[in-house]
Amino acid sequence: MRLFTLIKKETLHLIRDKALIFILLWAFTGAVYTSGSGFTMEVRDFPIIIYDMSKTMESRELISRFQKPYFKIISYIESDKELLQWLDSGKASMAVVIPPDVKRKIDRGGAKIQVIIDGTMSMSATVAVAYVSEITYDYSVEILERKITEKFIKKLPVIEERMRVQFNPNTLTSWFMSMLEYFNMITMVSLLVTAAAMVREKEHGTIEQLLVTPVRTWEIFIAKIIPTVFAIALLSPISIYGILKGVFNVPLRGNILLFYPVMLFYAFTISSLGLVISTVARNLAQSMMLMLVILIPMLFLSGAWTPPESMQPLMRYLSLISPMRYFIDFGYSVLFKGNGIKYVWHDILGIVFLGVILFGFSVYRFRKTFAK
Repeated sequence: MRLFTLIKKETLHLIRDKALIFILLWAFTGAVYTSGSGFTMEVRDFPIIIYDMSKTMESRELISRFQKPYFKIISYIESDKELLQWLDSGKASMAVVIPPDVKRKIDRGGAKIQVIIDGTMSMSATVAVAYVSEITYDYSVEILERKITEKFIKKLPVIEERMRVQFNPNTLTSWFMSMLEYFNMITMVSLLVTAAAMVREKEHGTIEQLLVTPVRTWEIFIAKIIPTVFAIALLSPISIYGILKGVFNVPLRGNILLFYPVMLFYAFTISSLGLVISTVARNLAQSMMLMLVILIPMLFLSGAWTPPESMQPLMRYLSLISPMRYFIDFGYSVLFKGNGIKYVWHDILGIVFLGVILFGFSVYRFRKTFAK
């Protein structure tokens, strides 16, 4: 009865906070949508300039391969001075320089071109360079085929490459980014709402009133967590079916009945981390700063951007204490790949283990700090 009364009180606080309700709605709708539609790791209309000193059929054929939607030729230049002006002004991001003797070197089998690229946007530059490498490689193969008779080619041993991309065959960034943002919003909301609710008790001086009541510490904390978990449970279908599936057509191959309870326990785990923060912070500003200190490393160690296998050994071991690493691996495995519990049980175990540890530590820390 005591626990039910506390949960009712916290739920009413949550419902009456109109600003917080707006933030929650935005987090699970607008934030997920803008992340999926406003960010891309693909190169589109990459502005390039051409410095063709050869002006031969071979050079024109090579230039013709820099086409939309990947590249956009904005100018043909005639001097090194123009090249520097275009790149320094930022109007062009890449320059393709074809030397005057390219035809003669192609005939001899050793032609080279120069590509100068603005590396300030390193991700786009890396992708653009990869596209250029593919273009020049394909062109080289075609030239080789022309020089060798068809009869002789048939006698050559050939390795044929047929690449298949599983789960996201068109490598759409919107699928990856929208789902990652949904996972991030679960993390941020769980951390923010619970920590703020507890810190608010400190700032208003009502924490002492709770301490003199007959309720136990774990009941206070459960009452802080349950409304947050309940709000996430209500808003998640909007993100999953309204934004991910409805807007971006993300294929949901997995079992929602497996994903949902684990997702809610993950919210419990992160909320417990929020309670730990609230026992350390004295006010809301301090709690926000502590959240930034914790959230950013958690995100980079989660494996979303860099696989744990590629991390420096110390960072790889540190990622094992991040609940986000287990949840992101679990979420993509279930929703994207359609994996069952056979393949994700270790992620579930990690989330549950950390959730129990964090909740227990938050209760211990609270008793040590406030209930002396």
